[in-house]
This record gives sequence, structure tokens and C-alpha cells, in this order.
Amino acid sequence: MSIKTIVITRPSGQAQQLSVLLYKCLQKSPASQAKPPEIISLPLLTILPAKGSALAQDIATSLHMADLAIFVSPNAIECTMRLLECSWQELTNSPVPIGVMGGGSLTALSSYGIGSESAPTRLLYPQDSTEWDSEGLWKALQKLQWDWPTKRVVILKGEGGRDWLANTLKVAGAHLDLISVYSRIPLDLESPIWGDIRKIDFAQSLWLLTSSEAARHLGRAQLSLNLSVALCSHPNIADAARQIGFREIIVCESGDDALVKASQDWLERQ
Repeated sequence: MSIKTIVITRPSGQAQQLSVLLYKCLQKSPASQAKPPEIISLPLLTILPAKGSALAQDIATSLHMADLAIFVSPNAIECTMRLLECSWQELTNSPVPIGVMGGGSLTALSSYGIGSESAPTRLLYPQDSTEWDSEGLWKALQKLQWDWPTKRVVILKGEGGRDWLANTLKVAGAHLDLISVYSRIPLDLESPIWGDIRKIDFAQSLWLLTSSEAARHLGRAQLSLNLSVALCSHPNIADAARQIGFREIIVCESGDDALVKASQDWLERQ
């Protein structure tokens, strides 16, 4: 019987964190102790942080006028804080409230001490982990009952990406500053890592997909994905997985814990 394989498709830094957590949990699982799966990292996208003192000044200036700052991802938080080179509350006289979409971003904020200050920065996010996405954040923001035409919102994001929340805020009348703090570079289709991937037994493989853009790039590699199982952290990602050839798709909640639990469940069913 061939070895089962779990393929993590996140950017390298995030993949390492998930891989460590997955290893630790699988060591406790009877299903994987007898014949542990191979865990492979396939960083379909590389995060390239934006640089420059001018960009850092643009961000600081925008935040001075903002009523709300929204980080679209953990990457947006990491890249912004590296650019600013100071604590969040040092930026303005009154700390700007922050909106995020899920647990990964909350963890990233926590690593910079944001939200745990003596006078904590206000954090806005979907309380229900099943709603950790743009729509869930908008639902949380609506509870503020703000007069959006009087509000200025800074959205810190990657180049391109999904614009649903920005468009929704614009329709509501908010004044927006959209600032790109990173770009995504697709994995070269000529990279040697694809050779290793092609050696796995696709019928015994689970692919962890946490980005629709990454999934679409995976489709360009022309692999036997119809034999594999896709584990997707959002219905939109599941749609992208289906479009690139996956026939069996599992949808779980966002966050590392949910991905690990779903991976364990998949192993136990094999």
C-alpha cells in the first residue's frame, strides 16, 4: 500500500506553522501512528512584502485620518507592521480600531501585542468561526450602526485579491484608502518541487487549500487532481478546487485547528 500524503499549499512561513501543528496532532492519532502520512509543503504563492519609507509614510498618514483599519489577512498585518517599525498605538493619539476576518489575523495581531495593551485596541471580527470571511466581517461591522458616509476606512491588502468588502463599504458610502502592502508571486511551473509532487500517489493524497488564487495556480500544473481529495477552508475555495479538477472536496472552517481536525478525520476514514 502506498504512503498517504498531505500537501500543504500555503506560503512557506505559514506552511511551517501548520506542518508543525499537524505533526504534533497526528502523533497522537491511532490512524497515523502505524503508518504516518508524508507531509509535503508546496508553496503555491510566495508573499513579497512591499518596501519603502514613502509607503510607510502613506500608511501612517492614512491611519491618522482613519476611523477604522481593516487587515485582509495575516500577511497584511505582518507586512504592515514591518513597514511601520513601531507599535500600533504609537501611530496616532487615539488607537485606530482594527477589523479582521478570522483567527489567523487575530493571532498575527496578538504577536505584535495588539489588543492586549493596557488600554486595548478595539478589535472587530466575526465571533462565529463559520463566518471568518469578508461577509462575516461586514456583518460584524454593521452591528456598529455607523453612519458610513462620515467614516474613513483604510484597507491594508495584497495586490489584486477579492474586492467584495471594499465594494460593499463603498456602496455604503464609506471613504476608502486601499493600500497594497504585499504581492503574491506564483510558484514557477518549472520549479523542481513539481517533480517531487508528481511522484506521490494522487489517490492517497489530501490537498490543504486555503486560497482561491493558489488553487487556480495549482490547476495550471496539470496534475491528476481528480484522484485526490481537496480540503478547503471556505466554500469559495471549494468552488475553485472543483474548477481545477478535484472531484472529492471537504469544506471545513477557517483556522489551523479546523484544518488539522479535518485532516485527522480524513486519515481515519482511509
